[in-house]
Parts: sequence; structure tokens; C-alpha cells
Amino acid sequence: MLGSASEAEDIVQDVWLRWQAYDRSTVENTAAFLSTTTTRLAINAGQSARARHETYIGPWLPEPVDTSADPALGAVRGEALGFAVLLLLEKLSPTERAAYVLRESFDYPYRQIGEIIEVTEANARQLVTRARKHIAAESSAPVSTSDHRRLLTAFVDAAQTGDLEALTALLTADVVSNSDGGGVKDVLAARIPIMGDERVAKFVAAFSSHFWTGAQITWVQANGAPAILLSRDGVRYTLLAATATPSGITHLHWVMNPTKLEGFSRRSAAATAEDSTRG
Repeated sequence: MLGSASEAEDIVQDVWLRWQAYDRSTVENTAAFLSTTTTRLAINAGQSARARHETYIGPWLPEPVDTSADPALGAVRGEALGFAVLLLLEKLSPTERAAYVLRESFDYPYRQIGEIIEVTEANARQLVTRARKHIAAESSAPVSTSDHRRLLTAFVDAAQTGDLEALTALLTADVVSNSDGGGVKDVLAARIPIMGDERVAKFVAAFSSHFWTGAQITWVQANGAPAILLSRDGVRYTLLAATATPSGITHLHWVMNPTKLEGFSRRSAAATAEDSTRG
């Protein structure tokens, strides 16, 4: 609902503290109480986030989530966590987004959705329908994980050598490249989206000589799909994800904001440590 793992963690912590302080003898349904509280806090946070994103320096991208650290999350929520879907959800109002997520990701009945977001059952159904139509109109057919990785591998190979012909062949005609540097000084991220196969190919080829020099490439699973994490001298500087379709790559997502990269790495390390402890 927020496109930010750190903000989601803050919401969960806030709900937990409220639950600890609440008179639980008055709660008839614990799950309903917690989901209602969480959703309403997320709607409020979403309204604030929307205002911040409007003044964000350069393109805003969702915070990457390491779904390889949680196989269940990747399997059940992978599609909903995808960069393309999260960016489409960003165009919805927080209430529409809440209704859509509750229905599509958690299969809540419309009556309960209406109670949570404080609208009628009919209005809840209308919100979900409107959100579905919006997302379906702008979505593309996905590809298998193996094809996704193959396309991204070919793109990285071509990007490293600046091969314009190969890059153009991998991209759809209406491809969009977004670089999220968060306006941080010394982060060389494009301040505007780059659109079109020829323009994107030339853009990528233009920095091939220095962007990839000395880069260590690590394959990760971000938001339910293959992605690569780039680091140099032990410092991570970019997470590159792509939206892949049978026609080629439709979106390139360059997450370069140090705060978002640090959050991805921190949660990945924490999840790995937890798995080792369980093992």
C-alpha cells in the first residue's frame, strides 16, 4: 500500500503498540481489529507519502524488497510487489489502493472492505473494479522467471559494452527508464524518465564506459522477480530491475537512492541471519 518497506514497518510497530495499550476485553474479533487499524493507518500514511512523492527530486521508485529472503512472500505476493504494479498503484487514491490490496492480495469480502475503509459495500466493490480496470489497462503480459532473467542478462551484457543494436532489440518501442537517486548529491541518476527504445538505448550506452567499470554484479530477487545488485569496492550503488514481457523489456528501474539500497541490504542480511538461526 505504501511502496516502502520502512514505512510499512513503522505502521506495523504503531499498530503493535496500540494493541498492547488497548483494552482487549472490548475486542470481539482480533484479526478484524488489527487489519482495520493497519489499513486506516496505511491510508493516512499513503496520503502523506503521495504529497512527498509530488515534490521528490527525480523519478520516485518503490523501495525494493528482497523476496528471496522470504520464499513464501515471493510466491504469494510476488506479482503484487512488482515494481510495475506498485507504480500503477501509486496512481490510485490511497482509499482505492487499500480496497484493491485487501481484495486482490488478501481476498477480503466486499462487506468487510467497506467496514474497514468506511464506505458502503457497493462503494467498496466500485473502488476495486475501478482499480482493476486502471491496472489492467496499463499492464503487460508477464514472462516466466527464466525468460525474465534471460532478458535482463542480455540487457546487462549489452549495456556493459554499449552495444546500441543489441540494446534496442531487447527493448519495446515504448520502453521507459526511471532512475531513482532521491536527489542525493554525487548519485548520478537521471532526473527525468527516459522514453522510447532508441533514446533509452543511447542513454544506457552513453554511460557504459564508466558505470560498469569495477562493478561486482550480484543476482538477487527483488519484488518477486530477478534483479541485479551492483557494488564497487564493497559499496552498493544500484539495484537494477526490469519489467519483462514477451515483446521485450518495457520498463527499467534503476534504484540508486542510498537509503533504499541500505534498507534492502539490511533486511536481506537480517533475513539470512534468521534463516541461519532456524537452520
